[in-house]
Amino acid sequence: MELDAFVADSVVAVEGKLYAQGAGWNVINASQLPVRHARIGLGLLVHVPYTETNVPHRFDVRLDDSDGGRMPLGDGPTDDGRLYVVSGQFTVGRPPLLPPGDEQIVVIALNFDGLVFEKADAYNFVIEINGVELKRLPIRVARAG
Repeated sequence: MELDAFVADSVVAVEGKLYAQGAGWNVINASQLPVRHARIGLGLLVHVPYTETNVPHRFDVRLDDSDGGRMPLGDGPTDDGRLYVVSGQFTVGRPPLLPPGDEQIVVIALNFDGLVFEKADAYNFVIEINGVELKRLPIRVARAG
């Protein structure tokens, strides 16, 4: 399985297509730290091979700092009340007219509101499919001025 992905200001998935605002950036310039970023969107395009259709697949997304520490992505059911991994499942059917060997693309839009970055650092959104890391999307928080 292959994965294309990008960072944007906001992403939505509609009828098998991704619509993104402000795509293609990787730096947050902050006048002071900590900084709360209004929204970060991730667009995922999962290329599902013909032989991987009709079975469930799982995706996991987390945000790591430069030391590999996990950053909170929102509120969640953990002991500290924070969510550190966003997970989901998808299954792709095999349409009768799909030629053998053709892949299908599954689009996933994720938006994270109000992420707090305590320090200027390099961060990575880490994306796994079926427990295998397929992509790292780096972003940097820099202190401006």
